[in-house]
Amino acid sequence: MDSITKNLPASIETDRLVLTTPTLAHVPEMAVLANSEAIYSVLSRLPHPYAQSDGKFFVESIARGDSEFAWSILLQDKFIGVVGLHLFADKPAELGYWLGEPHWGMGYGSEAASAVVAAARNAGFVTLSACALTTNTASLNLLRRIGFSQTHQGPGPQGTNAGAPTTFMRLDFANGETT
Repeated sequence: MDSITKNLPASIETDRLVLTTPTLAHVPEMAVLANSEAIYSVLSRLPHPYAQSDGKFFVESIARGDSEFAWSILLQDKFIGVVGLHLFADKPAELGYWLGEPHWGMGYGSEAASAVVAAARNAGFVTLSACALTTNTASLNLLRRIGFSQTHQGPGPQGTNAGAPTTFMRLDFANGETT
C-alpha cells in the first residue's frame, strides 16, 4: 500500500472545503465535536468520551500511519470533521468519515468524501470499500450518492458496533463507476 498512498495528495481543495493533514492545532475542536454520543453510536473506532488526548493520539499515531491516510475537513479554516482511507494489505481501502453534528445535512460529508474518492482514483486505487450501520441511512445515502453500491449486509466487523447490522458497500473504478 505504501507506493499507492504516496500518490495521495497531502491536501485537497473543494468548492467549500479544504482537506488537509490533521495537526495538533485541530485537536481542541476535534475533541469538542467528536465527544458526541450521536457520532459515537454510529462509528466503530471512535472512543467515547472523546478527550483532547484521544485527538492528540489520532494526529500523532494514526492519521498518517501505516494503516490510515486521513484528512482534517476544514470549512473557512475551521475544523469540522475527518475523512480518510483505512488501508489493508489484503483487501480494498475503506473510506471513512465523520462530521461534527453542527455540520450535518449541509452536503459537507458528500463533498469531502467525493474529493477523497477522486484522489484515490487518481492515485491508482482500483476499488474502495465502505460500510455503515444499516440504521445509518444518512451515511448510506451519502455513499450511494458518490457512487458506492451495496455488496451485502451482515454483522459489523469491529469496535463499538461489532455484530450490529451493517451494510457493506464497494466502488470499483475498473467497472467505470465514478463519483
